[in-house]
Amino acid sequence: MKLKFKDVDGAIVAPPGFRTAGVFCDIKRLGTGKGSNKGQKRDLTLIVSDVPCAVAGMFTTNQICAAPVKVCVPRVAKGIAQAVVVNSGNANACTGKQGMKDALAMTRLVEKTLGIKDGYALVGSTGRIGVNLPMEQVNSGILATAPLLGSTVEHATHSAEAIMTSDTKPKQVAIEFKLGGKTVRLGGMCKGAGMIQPGMSATGARPAALPQGLHATMLAFITTDAAVEAKVLQAELREAVAHSFNRITVDGDMSTNDTVLVLANGLAGNPKFKVAGKDFEIFQAALTHVCLELAKKIVRDGEGVHRVVTVRVTGGKSLAEADAAARAVANSALVKTSWHGGDPNWGRIIDALGYSSATVVESQVDIGYSAPGSRKILWTLKRGQPTKATYKALCAAAAPEEFDLHIRLNLGEGAALMYAADLTEEYVEFNKGDVTDPATLGG
Repeated sequence: MKLKFKDVDGAIVAPPGFRTAGVFCDIKRLGTGKGSNKGQKRDLTLIVSDVPCAVAGMFTTNQICAAPVKVCVPRVAKGIAQAVVVNSGNANACTGKQGMKDALAMTRLVEKTLGIKDGYALVGSTGRIGVNLPMEQVNSGILATAPLLGSTVEHATHSAEAIMTSDTKPKQVAIEFKLGGKTVRLGGMCKGAGMIQPGMSATGARPAALPQGLHATMLAFITTDAAVEAKVLQAELREAVAHSFNRITVDGDMSTNDTVLVLANGLAGNPKFKVAGKDFEIFQAALTHVCLELAKKIVRDGEGVHRVVTVRVTGGKSLAEADAAARAVANSALVKTSWHGGDPNWGRIIDALGYSSATVVESQVDIGYSAPGSRKILWTLKRGQPTKATYKALCAAAAPEEFDLHIRLNLGEGAALMYAADLTEEYVEFNKGDVTDPATLGG
């Protein structure tokens, strides 16, 4: 369902009944490392609802998953939550039993400080892998944040800053729409710039969700005042993530901490709806819109990214095969470096298709370029053979900061897309490590 939504200010506090705040508590230790080395950048936030919420979540399917994910999965499965505490600068991943103790201690302190029920707080972390949390700083950060909670645009911005690592800017969105005759709002924020190719499921178990018809991290937190049951919310989120966060890649690396959480406090007063019908479809469209807007912001702010390319594959033998073809192209280092150079090199593209797990017949493949969302395609390859398109025209098609790459396999009905990024010298420089600093060992 395609609907138009009204943009509003406030991000995660745009829906009534939500408050947030972000503080600096020196979790990473000021002045160390790249990415989070931004002076006194806020590094801890609380997101709180005035009342208990229905909750849904999607989590990394990486077999090495962080303590916060392990804490959240069973709590989200119960379908109710009221607060989220998130820190940046430390992923609390590969930290063993102590990591679990620390993640649980964070939730207990939030629950005690805010006076909410045991088990109603969730936790998220992002940053360096393999380093124990400095719990003295974390605890002081939680205690400092609680009295600052509020619902202004500034509060939302401080919260969005607090979850950033190598991000260069906060990523936020909020919309308003009608649901069941009531005005409803959906707001969200996210972070992510590197170690980005999420593949999330509701339990963290594989396979990741695909569209029906898979040291940095990506984290997203979404709030709404819609009245919706947890099971319905989970179904809506699974589909929304399948068409957004699970469709992006910056470098092809899945994080240990990837998490998307949605809290719905019901204060809009709309009638609750089932997994079918008009209201379900409206809310699905709204949630997918918010997730996709946030997901695209991640790709555009990817580490060293200069160009964003939407890889559109049609004609696969199946959805899974189309998906495999799209991912092979989107993650090919040779393809991504050619995008950085503005080089319309179809040879690298068809090579990536050929080694993918998709069925590919050389004499059936079409490859072309267009402006984002345009149906006017300049074909560089038709049925496996170069077209008469001039090199100048093809270079012009691959020159913009954003463009679409169209691939037709012409073997079936399977279709998939990926929102991908180029591979740049800046990305390599940022991620090559520093052998003079033992503290950089780890994630």
